[in-house]
Amino acid sequence: MSIELKNISKQFGEVAAVNNVSFSVKEGELMALLGPSGGGKTTVLRMIAGLEIPTSGDVLIRGVRVNHVPVQQRNIGFVFQNYALFKNMNVFNNIAFGLKIKKWKQAATRDRIAELLALFGLEDLEKRYPHQLSGGQRQRVAIARALAPQPSVLLLDEPFGAVDAKIRQELRDWLVTLHHDLNVTTVFVTHDQEEALEVANRIVIFARGTLEQVGSPREVYEQPASEFVARFIGVMNVLELEVRGGAARIGELEFPPEGLAEGQKLRIGFRPYAVQISSDLAQFQYRAVLRHTFFLGVLLRVELELPSGLTIRARMSKEEYAHQGLEDGRGVSFQIRQYRVLAREEAPLPPERDLSYPQLPTIGENI
Repeated sequence: MSIELKNISKQFGEVAAVNNVSFSVKEGELMALLGPSGGGKTTVLRMIAGLEIPTSGDVLIRGVRVNHVPVQQRNIGFVFQNYALFKNMNVFNNIAFGLKIKKWKQAATRDRIAELLALFGLEDLEKRYPHQLSGGQRQRVAIARALAPQPSVLLLDEPFGAVDAKIRQELRDWLVTLHHDLNVTTVFVTHDQEEALEVANRIVIFARGTLEQVGSPREVYEQPASEFVARFIGVMNVLELEVRGGAARIGELEFPPEGLAEGQKLRIGFRPYAVQISSDLAQFQYRAVLRHTFFLGVLLRVELELPSGLTIRARMSKEEYAHQGLEDGRGVSFQIRQYRVLAREEAPLPPERDLSYPQLPTIGENI
């Protein structure tokens, strides 16, 4: 393993910022630390870097315990959220800074910077100063500076948080390509679920200083380990049901009672893609009115309002929407193909229930 954290905790006075966290990062992996603000992810990154010392537990890099090893001796490149470029240095000297600290020879320094300028698409910008660069260019310079001394690990704290949406998407794509080409073990912090799902090989999800789940993007999305993860990753409809008359019910909807007694309550969750809609009112069991349609590109998000007033969210391709002749205000029938019983947040979620309804033929892309 390139990085291993064993039962690390970090206290700031009476506040437990990180509580008994353990996970590992494989050699050459691109891993995201994901969670809401205050979840502990940046503190974990700073403990890996050596900017914070764990209150308890161990940080190992390539099998060596580094709890008290100074930052400069860990062979780690760190990129801060605000880039932290030197305003009085041009691009060339910013990238060269770490090499000068490590006393690289001038010829080797020039060769290394030329290599990085070409790799990062910065060849014509080496004499510019940070204020003369765009946000995306400044971020590339910051990453080039971190990679210049050839670190074994690259750490990025909210790397794309300070740029606009278009540049952020370009930088995501660029980071994936860069990681593929360089194969440097990389850990980045983000609170953007889409960014983590799109970029990372694996995701570590934090909440309130605890580790909720570690898994691939598909695993954390399709097999959430807790209600927090189920709600935090992507969009999920969450309903609270009560067992009445031998079924778990809310409004018109009913589900198997899951072994609960009359009067007991439970929560279920289902993704918008699990809701299948038909313009044929006789196709499925439940009726609703298509109340709002939101355009998301190749996909549409639709809100269905049931006769009881309950609202649920669904997604479908724009081709299927057009094929069925749907529009706001139209009555539809629908089914919920899969759902999960949402366990307590500290308990693993049970398997997804497949209601095994017949499926309509679909047109175009489905989520």
